Order: sequence, then structure tokens, then C-alpha cells
Amino acid sequence: MSRPAHALPAAPLSRGADSTLTEQLAARFAERIRARLLAPGARLPSVRECARRHAVSPTTVVAAYDQLLAQGLVEARAQRGFFVRAPLGEAAARRPAAPRSPVPVSATTLIRGMFQPPGAQTMPGLGTLPVEWLDAPLLAAAMRKAGAQLGRGALQYGEPAGEARLRRALAARLAEHGINAGGEQIVTTVGATHALDIVTRTLLKPGESVLVDEPGWSVEYARLAALGMRVLPVPRGPEGPDLAAMQRLIEAQPEAARPRLYVTVSVLHNPTGASLSLQSAHKVLQLAQAHDFAIVEDDTYAHLAPAHLPRLAALDALERTVYVGGFSKILTPSWRVGYIAAPARWVDRLIDTKLLSTLTTPAHTELALAHCLEQGLLRRHAERVQRLLAAARERSVALARAHGCRFAAEPRGLFGWVDTGVDTERLAQAMHDDGWLIAPGALFHATHRPTTLMRINFATTQDTRFWQALQRARDALKPLS
Repeated sequence: MSRPAHALPAAPLSRGADSTLTEQLAARFAERIRARLLAPGARLPSVRECARRHAVSPTTVVAAYDQLLAQGLVEARAQRGFFVRAPLGEAAARRPAAPRSPVPVSATTLIRGMFQPPGAQTMPGLGTLPVEWLDAPLLAAAMRKAGAQLGRGALQYGEPAGEARLRRALAARLAEHGINAGGEQIVTTVGATHALDIVTRTLLKPGESVLVDEPGWSVEYARLAALGMRVLPVPRGPEGPDLAAMQRLIEAQPEAARPRLYVTVSVLHNPTGASLSLQSAHKVLQLAQAHDFAIVEDDTYAHLAPAHLPRLAALDALERTVYVGGFSKILTPSWRVGYIAAPARWVDRLIDTKLLSTLTTPAHTELALAHCLEQGLLRRHAERVQRLLAAARERSVALARAHGCRFAAEPRGLFGWVDTGVDTERLAQAMHDDGWLIAPGALFHATHRPTTLMRINFATTQDTRFWQALQRARDALKPLS
């Protein structure tokens, strides 16, 4: 299989080329910086490490870094090294009037990595299933069926809340999790990320505080910070959030700045794979009641998990919990269908926010999804994917351990939280040179910090070559003390 251009192994620098080694090395880094594969704030390798990696002299590396400085692409920090600079427009954009929290330096790198050409090798750091696990004939048949049923609806905007037939099918699906929401309490969206955005924009104003899990989803941190929200990270453990830490964090805020929202992945948490226990779920709801904040329950991985796991929205009966779901992790990322199940009193406000962002959502795709739900096609497909994932997880865990890694959380679901023993930001750069995109643990913290952890996708880490490359890169790096 071919790899995306940004993931190709770096070719050796050529001593017979028209340009000098210095110019070649500088051009290589400049290309990565402009493609956002080295994001603002990322640290370049030390001069010695870069010289070793590219088989050149330290003098060549210093000269190349000087060229990058002259181009305004990097900055030198005394006693620390060279770091990628933000473009001028971005630097200005990061000085808003409202308080903002730090954004993970490479949140968009993972997003950009998702856009791979057909036939490209899937990468261990990404969050999608392998293409061969998905069912293209099922999707094509569902779209044909929907097209035949759409009729004159294809010539008009869809319903503001979303296709009624899909909302009824979703209500039946939610009932399997113990969530009693009629179709009138459901709003469809352009994927789960859009759903989260609608909820945030509806319930919060810039400058207000949001509780989030840490570690957590890097894109969510970046999204909240970009909206001007104050991100308050709560340590996440195997049973759920650290409730004592959550209470201390809430009470430490001035009364006017108390958090208004808690955003959490309750089932198969990203990146640890842990699920909320029933006891923790009850205590989270008690805290929410006592301190008057709402909860956004992101159940993106519901189709990869047992239905019986507790959901906050079920225990809360959708009183102060908003439930968000989607289908990109199980059917296909390209359909972009998500939804919100919310307390009835908030539904009209959520629809208003949706209308301002997308007007309506595509009825054709929503009818196709309704067909998959009604006919049990999605259920059977999800059962097959769960079997494939269980086998992949077993193999990936064995390979990780055989190559000197250990798991910082019990391996469950789609993601593994792996301890490599070395700084995974440095490891990520070394792996990129070898053609692999990994997700360093720093991305999953609201405030940047060095860490030896990384997130892997069990479905895409069954290739022994990846683990061999990882072991070589680890051996070449010093352990993070």
C-alpha cells in the first residue's frame, strides 16, 4: 500500500545534489512546518540528535537552523533549543480578550492525518478503523434505498431538527441504553464534533469555565480553547473522574467563575479505554446537582462497547445531561451524521444554534442511516467489527509488550494508553522520519507536559514493522527521567 506523502520515510540527504546539505535539511524542516506536521510550539531535535539522524555534521545542522530562523519559521530559546514559531496571523489570533487555556501544540496534526488518500496505510496514531473493516456495499445499498424514498424532499431543505424517521430510529437505539428520549428531544448534526460544538455554543459564553477529563481528547481541548472557554482539567482514572479533585477544582473558583459544564467520554474513554463505573456516575450527578453545572456525555464509541455499561444520561433521565453520539467510528467517517439528545427545555435553543451553523443536515444521508438502524444492518455490522477489534487488540497488546512497552491502563475498546519509557514527542518525530504517525501523550493533556505515554489504535497496530521501528527509535532516545 502507498502511504500519504507526509508519512513517507525521509530520503537520505544527497551529497551529489545541486543544493547543499544545509539547504536540503532546512527545506525538509520548512516543508513540514508549512504543512503543519510540525505545529507551532514543537521543539526541533537537538543539534547533536539531528546530525546523527541525518548523517551530517553538527555545523550543517546549525547552519540549517539558522536558515529557518532567517525565514521566521523557528525561534531559538536560550538553553532550550529551537522551536517552531506560529505564523503572524495565528500569533495575533491567540491574544483574545477572553481568557483562554493552552491548546495542545499538535491537535490539528491528528486531524490532518485523517485525510489520507485511498489505499494509504493507516497510521497507529489515528482514531479511525481500517477501511477493509467497513462495509462499502452496505453503505451503497442504504444510499440507493434512501434515494428512492427521498422524492421531492431532495429539492428542499431538510427539517431543522433533522429527518424525523432517523430521530425515531435514534430514540429506539437510545432506549437500549436506558435513555428515554422521544424523537422531539433529538437534534441531528454533521457528526459528533459538530454536536459538541452546538452544545457548547448554546450553553456557554466565551470566558466561562468547562470541566474536562485529563487525559482527554486533544481536539476537544483545542476546540474549547478556540471558543474562549476556560478549560479546567480533572484527572481521569479507571473508574471515572477523580471526584475529590473535581470538587476541589470547582470550589477553588470564584462563585461567578464556577464551571457551567462538564464534558466527558463515559464509555471507552479516549485515550485510556476506561468506562465510568455506576458508583462514580451517581457521584458525578450529585456534584452536578450540588454545583449547578450541566454534563455533556460524548458516547462516540458506543457501537464498540457493551450496551449494558452505565450512561449518565440514563441515570439522569436527561435532566441536566446532554447526550452526544455519532457514526464515523463504526460506519464511515465520510457520512458525517451525529446527534444530540437533550432536555426538552434546551431543544429549541440547540436547533437555533444548528440553523446558524449549517441551516439543516442532509436528509439523504440521514434516511440511509435510518434504514441501517431500522433493518438491524448497523447492529450486525457492529457485532462483526467488535469481533475484529477484540482479535486486533489481543495481537497489538502482545506486540507492544514483546517490544518493551507496558500499558498504563487496562487495554479495552479501540485505544491503548501505552508507556514507552521515553519522551513521546521526541519519539513521534523519530517515528515520522521512519514513516509512522503516532499520537504522543502530551496531546491528551490540557496543559502541555513531557510524558512517556502515547495513544495507539488497536485496529491499526498489528504490523510488526511498526513495533520494530518503535523499538529502534526508543533505543536511540534517552529515557525521560
